[in-house]
Amino acid sequence: MATRVERDSLGTKRVPASAYYGIQTFRAVENFPISGLRLPVEMIRAYALIKQAAAVANASTGHLSRRHASAIGRACREVIRGRFDGQFVVDVYQAGAGTSFNMNVNEVIANRANELLGAPRGSYRHLHPNDHVNMAQSTNDTFPTAMRLACLMVLPPLRQQMRRLEGSLQGCARRFRGIVKAGRTHLQDALPVRLGREFGAYALALSKARVHVELTARALLELNLGGTAVGTGANAPARYRALAIRALRQWTGWPLRPAEDLMERTQSLGDFARLSGGLRSYALELIRIANDLRLMNSGPNTGFGEIELPAVQPGSSIMPGKVNPVIPEMVDMVGFQVLGHDATIAGAAQAGQLELNVMMPVVAYNLLQAIRLLTNAARIFAARCVDGITAHPQRCESLAHRSLALITALAPQIGYLNAARIAKESLQSGRSIQDLVVAHRLLDQASAQRLLDPYRLSR
Repeated sequence: MATRVERDSLGTKRVPASAYYGIQTFRAVENFPISGLRLPVEMIRAYALIKQAAAVANASTGHLSRRHASAIGRACREVIRGRFDGQFVVDVYQAGAGTSFNMNVNEVIANRANELLGAPRGSYRHLHPNDHVNMAQSTNDTFPTAMRLACLMVLPPLRQQMRRLEGSLQGCARRFRGIVKAGRTHLQDALPVRLGREFGAYALALSKARVHVELTARALLELNLGGTAVGTGANAPARYRALAIRALRQWTGWPLRPAEDLMERTQSLGDFARLSGGLRSYALELIRIANDLRLMNSGPNTGFGEIELPAVQPGSSIMPGKVNPVIPEMVDMVGFQVLGHDATIAGAAQAGQLELNVMMPVVAYNLLQAIRLLTNAARIFAARCVDGITAHPQRCESLAHRSLALITALAPQIGYLNAARIAKESLQSGRSIQDLVVAHRLLDQASAQRLLDPYRLSR
């Protein structure tokens, strides 16, 4: 393999001649052969936006030549279009704070900009990764800013799929609104409910969780760009911060604004932990709802059998005809993974010391991965499961009439102890509650039938 020699503050190294990354990236590749995982492409796009905005700001303040700013801007736009995705080779588990990734970005942009200026890759005499591409910046303000922008990129698709799933559940609520079924608490017989109301409650629970995610995401609009190393803005011109954020606001259309306190934003990853907590809450609701559907679908002959989920694939390699609730099972697994992501983010968020939390790369990876997983899971859950659910009204009604909890409606008339005695006798004898209260002359037939009507009780 052809190589070129590059130099940094530690010495020289041979770098692949075809690479747009440089010596500091190559050192990171050697130092961190950990997982084979890379930061998501949104981090690449976000970082390129930041470098482009920095070049515009530095040119406006007179610290960067227009010629260099133009070359950097063009290189950034090519990175944003995905031309150099294969050049971002640093492992997720890397140098603290994401310095290796920042330098990977700086070097790719610098080498491409040098090409545009007529210089070969690895020749940094005219345009340098640190001196020009990283001008007025630090990893400590650019990496968290990139995290915020990357999250803002991927949250709209998540919000769309969340709403899509809510709509699917609301559709079930409308279709099943007249179907009465046995309610259950502690997985034991409870008073009857309407199947449609169960699904309506699911939709509302997810709606509330979505709103919580949306509220926590608003804090991402505050950027600490311009705070540089420790939130003091050292080495950044006075107007740089406002100019760079204005450029990002114009390009993205988002109401981005400078952070209230640059030092707080540099020290704390609390905004990301709160967003992750919102995703965790949503995942918990998804898990619960998916498991309810698995229970109501159980059978077909030996379970609840109240609903039927769409058959999307054969369920067994050995039992012919078996169909499993594979989509809710997938949703459970995604939910568990998101809980794991949140635990990692929580651990990383509390691990900062003094002026910086250096655990940003693992937070970025886990947060963006959790958002992507929930986006895809919600989309598939709606399209390949919830939309196609059918109900078994006769089965639902039969179980509702057999529920021992119907006796609850009679307690005000015959007393709690009498009601408990009737319930116990019904369970032992197999006779219905209605037959027993009439046989024991506790109520007449008409009263018993009216009071025990599951439709009335499920209103």
